[in-house]
Order: sequence, then structure tokens, then C-alpha cells
Amino acid sequence: MEERHCLHCGKKLLGRIDKKYCDDYCRNAYNNSLNSQVNNVVKEINNLLKKNRRILEQIIPQGEQLKRIHKDLLLKQGFNFKYYTHQVTNQKQQHYFFVYDFGYLPLEENWYLIVKSK
Repeated sequence: MEERHCLHCGKKLLGRIDKKYCDDYCRNAYNNSLNSQVNNVVKEINNLLKKNRRILEQIIPQGEQLKRIHKDLLLKQGFNFKYYTHQVTNQKQQHYFFVYDFGYLPLEENWYLIVKSK
């Protein structure tokens, strides 16, 4: 008969033949370590989205719905154009990129129109 070991700590397992962990602690620790790798990717992306949203929110003055800004200023503040939540195409076939409730429309010569959804 083959000797079995706990997947988390490596201790020799006794008891049922299908047993994988020596106790609940090792089972939880093993599964948490597997899930943490996936969760870290999700957390990182969510943090980038939140940062992008915060930058867009700070650009539009209180009580206004839109503002024009140059791409260099967005980049200087750390805006990452790769991360957005969704796109909206208006009747003029212009593509707005949104980060939750704030969006941007690429204009000519590296200018962007920042908008707040209603």
C-alpha cells in the first residue's frame, strides 16, 4: 500500500484512503493558497480600475458633466488606458470608454473628452 501525505504540510496521512489533508487547518490553508493567486490578479485589476476612475473623477469640476484634457496630463497622473469597464457607441458612431460611471472619448491630436454618465 502506498504511503499518502497531506497536500499542505506533508505529514503522513492515516485513515480513509481518499483523505488529502491531515486536518481542517491544512485543508483551508491549501485551498486559500490556491485561491490567493487568482484573487491577487483580480485585486490588482480592480485597483487599476479604481485608480483610473479616481483620476477621471478629479478632472471634472464639481457639478459639471464633461471636460477636455490632453493625453499627457492623464498619463502624468498615472491613468492606464488599457483598463476600462465597458464601451458605449453613440449615434455618431463615436466610441466612449468607461471606467464605471466616468468615460472618455478620444478626440483629435491626443485630446480626450471626459464625461460623467447621468
